[in-house]
This record gives sequence, C-alpha cells and structure tokens, in this order.
Amino acid sequence: MRRNGCASWQIVLLWLSMVSPVVLSQAPPAEDSVGSPVRYMIVVTGGELLAGAYADGHTFFITKTLRPLGLQCVGSMSVDDRQADVKEGLRFAVDRAALVIVTGGLGPTDNDITREALRDFTGIALQEHPDVLAAMVRRFNVSPDELRPNLRRQTQTPERGTYLKNANGTAVGLVFEMERHVIVALPGPPRELQPMVRDELAPYLSRRFGTHLPGASITLRFVGLGQSQIDQTVKDHITLPVDITTSSQFEGGRVDFTFSLPRDTPEDRARLKDLGDKIAEHLGDSIYARNETTSLETHVMKLLEARGATLTLAEVGSGGALAAALNGAEGTHEVLLGAYIAPTTSRLHQMLGAHRQSGETSETANSVEQLAREAAAAAASQWVITTGEPRRDAQGNSFVEVAFRFPDGCVESRPVRLSGTGEAARARLVTELLDQLRRRLR
Repeated sequence: MRRNGCASWQIVLLWLSMVSPVVLSQAPPAEDSVGSPVRYMIVVTGGELLAGAYADGHTFFITKTLRPLGLQCVGSMSVDDRQADVKEGLRFAVDRAALVIVTGGLGPTDNDITREALRDFTGIALQEHPDVLAAMVRRFNVSPDELRPNLRRQTQTPERGTYLKNANGTAVGLVFEMERHVIVALPGPPRELQPMVRDELAPYLSRRFGTHLPGASITLRFVGLGQSQIDQTVKDHITLPVDITTSSQFEGGRVDFTFSLPRDTPEDRARLKDLGDKIAEHLGDSIYARNETTSLETHVMKLLEARGATLTLAEVGSGGALAAALNGAEGTHEVLLGAYIAPTTSRLHQMLGAHRQSGETSETANSVEQLAREAAAAAASQWVITTGEPRRDAQGNSFVEVAFRFPDGCVESRPVRLSGTGEAARARLVTELLDQLRRRLR
C-alpha cells in the first residue's frame, strides 16, 4: 500500500550508533526566513514498525493535517523504541528542522521510553504536573497515593514547555521548548494521536510559530481512475490559481485530491466550489464524493437506501472482504439483508439450501449467476452481488467471476481481474465491486 504524505523523503533507521553530545548552538533557528514555511521532521518510534508488523500511518496523518498550517515536512524516520536509537534519530532531526514531532513510547510499560529519552536529550527536567495528576486521579477514581507508579509516571511534563491534553487516553502529549527548537512527543495509538494533533497540537503551533489555522479546502474522492490520469486531466483543462495548494493520496483503487486555500472566507469557499464544478465537467463519472468523510461504502449504501432497496452478498473469491468493508458504513443496517461466505461455490450452493433441478449440470448449478438467484431468493433481496472462486485465464492472470442480480430479476456476470495478492488484491476487488454497483445505481 502506498500513500502520499511527506513528499520529501522517508528514511528507516535499521541500525543506529550510540549518541554523542548534542551541540545546540549549531542548530537552525526555530523560525525560518520570512515567507518560508516552518520545517519539521517526524520520528516514529516502535520496533513493531521495523519488524513489519504494521505500517506507519502517523506520517501520512500528521503531514496531511499540518500542511494547511504552512508547515513543511522535510523527512520522516522510523526508529526502534530504545533510548539510544530515539536519541540518534532526534540528533539527525534537529540538524534539519526547527520542529521535531516524535510519536509513541509515552505509555505505562517498561518499553515506553520516549519521555526519558527526550529529558536526557534536551536537558529539560520532568516534574509531576498537578493538573495532569488531578485528571489522572479523577479518571481512575483513586487518591494520588493509590495511583499505580506506572500511571503516575505519565503525569510528568517538561519543566520548560507544556503539555497537550489527551481526551482519549492517559498519556498527555509533551512539548519540550528549547532555545532554538521545539520537540513534541505524541502518544502512539491513532485514536489518541489524531484528535490530539487536530485539537491540541495545531493551536499550539499556531501560537508558537505564527502558523495559520487551516483555511478552506475541498476534497474530491475518485474511484476507477489512477492518480496520474486525474492529475493530467486537471492540468490539461484547468489552470489552478497560484494560491491553491494540491495534495492527494490513493489506496486500493481510490484516489482523494484535496485543493486548499490559506484563508476560509465565503469567497474562498465559492472559488473552491467553482473549481470542483470545473473538474467534475471532465471527471464527474469517477467522482463519488466532494468531502473528506463520505466513504465509497457509505456513498453506495446511501444510494440504495434512497431507493428503498435491499442488498445481499454471496462471497467466495472475495472471502467476505466486501461484507467486512460495508460493516459499519452509514446506512448498512437499513440496506444489507445478509452476507453468505463460503470457501467454494459448491459449499455456498449448499449453504443457500438450493436443490438441483433435473438435468441441471454441476457447472450450471454452481455458477455465479445461479448463486446470485439463490441468494436473492434466500434473503428476499432486490440486489445481490456474488463472487466466484479465483481462477486463471490462458495468460495466467488471476480473476474471479462476479454476478450482479438486479431488482427486475435479471442477472449479469463478468470476470474481474485480481490485481496483486492477499489483502491488497481483495481491497481492490471490493473497490471495483462497489464502483460497479455505484454506476448501476446512478
């Protein structure tokens, strides 16, 4: 999976030498020259990242959120959660940016060492903050003396700096204010980090560096087109004003383009709406939403809900990925009647309780078209999507046969190529199926 976030570069430090003393007097000033964006670097901590247990999503979120503030990410690195490695990453970062953002390692366990690593690196002592302690005591409904030592450690904040409130956890963010640098430490869990960045870090950076709060923006969400094709079409047909900044990200066959202005006035919003209308003239068939919150799943569920229609899924080759994607989407509970998932089409046929008619062949009975009819009858559903077993064509390309059953009883099927392997292939297949349904519902 690839996402655009920090465009400059990204470095993964797999081995780091021991830290030598930091010479703060050689660092760049906290504020860049007039008119230049404030430069920052991200240091993501966690051995799980380097072991490939999960991907770094923090860089993507932070860069996307801070770019409208006039902040420029000049690098992101992943380091192990060991003090020597964190300090070496910090040493590298402060040579290149006035602001350094560290993620992870603020929890209560023994391997949560970011707090102490930053204390040693900056020379700024930690002390128990009475307000943080009071909040912790209220959270656990105990007296200060009854608070577990590992939790009480989380009430320590820098003597020179401040802290960022955490509405979703126990670890507050830490802000170490040095003479020429600011180092911010954020908790690792996304459900804690993301609200903290939006609600606490962004206002702090606005005060500290004179950055502006986010201006007006419009996000166009595309499906069925590649990022480069969208970009080229916009360049061929529309001249973007110089004050509009553009960013994009893509995943699983879906592409988001965001167009932003530094201010947020009625005139700015009108300009962005006009821009969205112009782009839609050329790419409207592939735009499914014009905001950041509506997912493709929710969009399709809302189209079905507006028709008073129902949907049933019968999955083999997609392995339940379509049902999983729709789970939790707005409108799903009103629309989705059921999901049947089996490892083979014959097992799915048995699950649906169908009986072969006289003279019917095994191939006919287990075809995706027949399974779509059986699923419609079993669930009394108007719309059905069925995926068959993965197969290969004469050229060795992997594909699945997909069938759509419509409210009038007609069934259409077609092969859909599987691009990639594993979860990535299933994610693209889900996008393809939802896009096909979206186009039939318009």
